[in-house]
Amino acid sequence: MSVLLPNMADFDTIYELEEEEDEEEEEESESVVRSQELPRPRDAPDPVAVAPEEFKTSISRVNACLRKSLPVNVKWLLCGCLCCCCTLGCSLWPVVCLNKRTRRSIQKLLEWENNRLYHKLGLHWKLSKRKCETSNMMEYVILIEFLPKYPIFRPD
Repeated sequence: MSVLLPNMADFDTIYELEEEEDEEEEEESESVVRSQELPRPRDAPDPVAVAPEEFKTSISRVNACLRKSLPVNVKWLLCGCLCCCCTLGCSLWPVVCLNKRTRRSIQKLLEWENNRLYHKLGLHWKLSKRKCETSNMMEYVILIEFLPKYPIFRPD
């Protein structure tokens, strides 16, 4: 493999171009581009393309984690509800602990996915608690946020 290096004498040379022809071409191209541009908010991040296979794999991993923990949680919930009167509500503690454990495992899975792929694309997946639109209940949703771009050319 050969690499072409520029001649060092030509490196600092400044070339002059014909300004009149270039200015006319730029004005024509700018008027066409301006008419085709759509207004964009200033702070809107650039769109990110993620392969559908990667997205599907990430969602499948989250669903597999939920699928694994759901039967155990339902069994403990039924037992806790049946024995709730006798135990003064203490029989529901295993359900609370299992739900917390499931939530932590999904958070760890999302962090692993972030480190593996999504942080490189400028995205951050996280589990967030939100109020349901139809009722007063709370639900957990996966939020996909844009990571801020760090100005690497600005001095410290």
